[in-house]
Amino acid sequence: MSRTSKGIPGARSVHHLAYTVPNLDQAVDFFVNVLGAELLYRIGPVEDRTSDWMTRQLNVHPRASTHIAMLRFGPVSNLELFEYTSPDQRRELPRNSDWGGHHLAIGVEDVDAAVDYLRSVPGVKILGEPETITEGPIAGDRWVYFLTPWGMQMEVLHTPRGMPYEKDTDARLFESSESWA
Repeated sequence: MSRTSKGIPGARSVHHLAYTVPNLDQAVDFFVNVLGAELLYRIGPVEDRTSDWMTRQLNVHPRASTHIAMLRFGPVSNLELFEYTSPDQRRELPRNSDWGGHHLAIGVEDVDAAVDYLRSVPGVKILGEPETITEGPIAGDRWVYFLTPWGMQMEVLHTPRGMPYEKDTDARLFESSESWA
């Protein structure tokens, strides 16, 4: 893919996604032992009790403290997990429709097999049943959302080759053909 003159000079890719979780040990265990990620490192506490460094650098309360884990998730994804303590911490998870709402989507070969597996994991909640999109630019895409034991929204999906949108552009969604589980 060639770089254009638009955007951040030298930008190459998304390096990682990051999520704050209520319990880092639980989240690392889930991502490693249920989803198949690899733990690369843990650090913490990250804090500064003498200045406003946490506010200036991380946009959190100056007395916040965090522990961090970096995971390798698939062949090209890094996932950073934070467990914060902070005097002004909000503890409700956003819905997808809320500002800052989010979900993490995992590409799978077979959505139904992934759902059968996830249904066997204590605390995981499948939201509805798998759906297949039948019309439009992503016809053929099959997906379903689920919640982790702590309520984080996630999705499993399968995107087949030759999606309808591909007729109108040379650009393609990233899909790894490499198996990583």
